[in-house]
Amino acid sequence: MNQLTIQNFELARSFFLKQLDGMDESAADIQPDGFNNNIRWHIGHVLTTAEYFMFGFPEHSANLPTRYVDLFNRGTSPADWKGEVPTLKELKQQLEEQLVRVKEMPEERLFEKLEKPVFNLTTFGELVNFTVFHETYHLGQMHAIKRIIENQTAKQA
Repeated sequence: MNQLTIQNFELARSFFLKQLDGMDESAADIQPDGFNNNIRWHIGHVLTTAEYFMFGFPEHSANLPTRYVDLFNRGTSPADWKGEVPTLKELKQQLEEQLVRVKEMPEERLFEKLEKPVFNLTTFGELVNFTVFHETYHLGQMHAIKRIIENQTAKQA
């Protein structure tokens, strides 16, 4: 495992960020039939999960508000949101800042053994690779939601 792992993370994150370009705030909150969440949730979930895996959020990282656990953790839903939710601009900025922090990680970190395995992964580098997979999975979900919203909007026009 080498710096290629971090380059893969950077590539996935760049595609993810590109998906956010021109995204409408109201469209990000539409939850089409058959989907458990909306685009804003997927964005926040990817951010929060990467922070958890890469930086030990919320116990060992103060880079994100702790309320993100209640908003975006696995098993949460936009239907349960109370109070303010971050704007797309805020989430995008946090994703960009997180990418900078990931790229600053020393390559040796990729070889570190995890205190306890996560999904049978035993090194930090393997966890980074899983984080890339996770991010691209949710990118696909967002893309599908966006296409459904665009098709519905076109039919209404």
